[in-house]
Amino acid sequence: MLKTFFRTKRPVTIGSKPWAQQESNTQRRKMVKHRIGVIGLGSMGNGMCQSLLRGGFEVFGTDLGVPQRQAAEAIGVTLVDSIAQLCQQADVILLSLPTAQHVKQVIVGDDGILQSAQLSTLVIDTSTSEPDVTRGLAEQLASQGHALLDAPVSGGPSGAAAGTMVMVIGGKDADLQRAKPFIEALSAKAVHLGPSGSGHAAKLINNLLCAAHLVTTAEAVALGQKAGLDPAKLLEGLNAGSGRSAVSEVNFPRWILNNGFDSGFTMQLMRKDVRLAEKLCRDLELELPLSEQVAKIWAASEPTIPDQDDFNCIVKTTGLET
Repeated sequence: MLKTFFRTKRPVTIGSKPWAQQESNTQRRKMVKHRIGVIGLGSMGNGMCQSLLRGGFEVFGTDLGVPQRQAAEAIGVTLVDSIAQLCQQADVILLSLPTAQHVKQVIVGDDGILQSAQLSTLVIDTSTSEPDVTRGLAEQLASQGHALLDAPVSGGPSGAAAGTMVMVIGGKDADLQRAKPFIEALSAKAVHLGPSGSGHAAKLINNLLCAAHLVTTAEAVALGQKAGLDPAKLLEGLNAGSGRSAVSEVNFPRWILNNGFDSGFTMQLMRKDVRLAEKLCRDLELELPLSEQVAKIWAASEPTIPDQDDFNCIVKTTGLET
């Protein structure tokens, strides 16, 4: 059964259980003692650390990058030098990593979590990853008494820092209940979709839609420009009607029309996510013509839009005048 909970002043629920009724003032005070380890201190990991620290958690972190480590230390994260040291400090570990291969290496590779984890360690993977890889890792962790939630996030670095992300989650109910204080600190909304891999499948679907919306909205605005319409006024009208999306409501005014292109999410990462969504379609033997065309547009942008450019730059391939 699909389950949701919301971060509001009213009781927060998963299914029919009100969280607020389960937490006395004493329990809330004890939350300060909760520890969590974070692997991956980039823009998303750093933002999530900010939200966790603000929520009263003791946060330990590690990353290979010196600038990332320095930035995390500056906000109050206790740095450690290895995954083994991180595992000594916490039995709940959050991952914020670029690809499924990074996640796999961190969990089952040499000097990975499996080699050093405390008893009954819970891993929360917020990366955008591959469902089949996730299911395999969940089985390996479970075979040694540990657990994995795939909990990829939407909302970007600003949402990570504000604790307002959306999380789509795969994994067992009991593990989700254990993770609830951390998830509540990180998200405005979380949806439990089913067993391991479900969250990562949903995230790929979400990002495929976002990739398509960027292209279609840019084409719509380009059409409006040719018809003599002011882009901002056109979007104001569209956003009051049925053609609106998060891209038209957020991306265009915040990062595109002002030529900011500084969302913090790169072309490289979105191209990777679109490729993974395309692979998911193939694996499931689905023919989705529009999705296939979107994937081709993103792949074709690689020679002209560098990997490190903002992902909103895809609109520059559509004839939109910015």
